[in-house]
Amino acid sequence: MTVRPAGHQALLAAASTQFADRGFHAVSIREIAAAAGVSLSALYHYYPSKQALLAALLHEGMDDYQARCAEALAEAGHDPARRLAAVVGATVRYRAERSEASLLLMNEARALEPEERERYRARQREASARFRGPIDAGVAAGIFTTPYPDDVRRSIIASCNAVAQWYRPDGPDSLDDLVEHNIYLAYTLLGYERRTPSSRTRPLSSRLRADG
Repeated sequence: MTVRPAGHQALLAAASTQFADRGFHAVSIREIAAAAGVSLSALYHYYPSKQALLAALLHEGMDDYQARCAEALAEAGHDPARRLAAVVGATVRYRAERSEASLLLMNEARALEPEERERYRARQREASARFRGPIDAGVAAGIFTTPYPDDVRRSIIASCNAVAQWYRPDGPDSLDDLVEHNIYLAYTLLGYERRTPSSRTRPLSSRLRADG
């Protein structure tokens, strides 16, 4: 984990909040510096432009998200259903726990300059491929029976991403419940035949062991 000077960290936190709340184009570089409690010269010491600051935030957020997915997948083994559950779970948790960063990742990449935007879009495609891999493997193995795997993949990703917009820790569902609901919905959309009606009453970990 990178350890930054307090002023640098305050700058990133202020920019993240301002961009997420108001949008990249509505925020001035002076407002970011003021919110962080640093001078303009200090801001420019770390980032030559508002664009560079946004790019740093987006790539840092993507680094964190990808690391969480990689860790979950490393524990999931080779079974496609387990691997999909791992990616769904990592995504839902990230969207819930880092909602501000998630809103930046989803909404503000369009503000990047073309070259940097394409670099970031490539990383978004890589993230999407983490869903595509287990879905395609499950379809090939015959355990996912949907005739529309690409449409289902997009629906699963959209459902996971939407968590950043509406989930609140003090709401009626715990984060563990929310993860389980999303995994169950993903399996349903994929036509996962190893699910049974009674599986909804058992812990997900037990269901996955039974399915394996």
